[in-house]
Amino acid sequence: MNQNHSSAFNTRRVARCALVAAVYVALCLGLAPFSFGAVQIRVAEILTLMPIFGPEYIAAVSVGCFLSNLLGVSMGMTAAPDILFGTLATVLACLVTYRLRGIRWKGLAIPAAIPPVAFNALIVGPEIAFFFSDSPATVPLVAWNAFTVGVGEVISCMVLGVLFVKLIESTPALNKLVRA
Repeated sequence: MNQNHSSAFNTRRVARCALVAAVYVALCLGLAPFSFGAVQIRVAEILTLMPIFGPEYIAAVSVGCFLSNLLGVSMGMTAAPDILFGTLATVLACLVTYRLRGIRWKGLAIPAAIPPVAFNALIVGPEIAFFFSDSPATVPLVAWNAFTVGVGEVISCMVLGVLFVKLIESTPALNKLVRA
């Protein structure tokens, strides 16, 4: 590979990652009533399955989540702990999703969709109970918040995200676009 081809390849990869981060932010803010809060279906979380297509998407989705939470705080839709805990959940989810990228169940990327559900339920659920609740963070409240966040993640990742991955994998032009 010559220097010009390598440089163009890296430029395309960086541009693709910036686009993924921007789409994450746009989906979070555009669907803000669903993206923030104790009961949430953060549609942008479908992008946590992007690491299936390459490790560069770990950073892309993590940056998108960080920026969404940072902007969410500045716009009064969430609070500062979400910048740390929400982003941590996304980073961990993307890392494990990447490790599970080649595993399929009945031809679907269901195993790779489990980490975003688990990490968000186990990190963001308690975060909501401790930092956003008007009442003390009791075990039932933590469990309830973990459950509601988990349900939202199941919808976003295990339903919409798995369908999104299937669409990309079964459409040669999309597959080439995300992997080029």
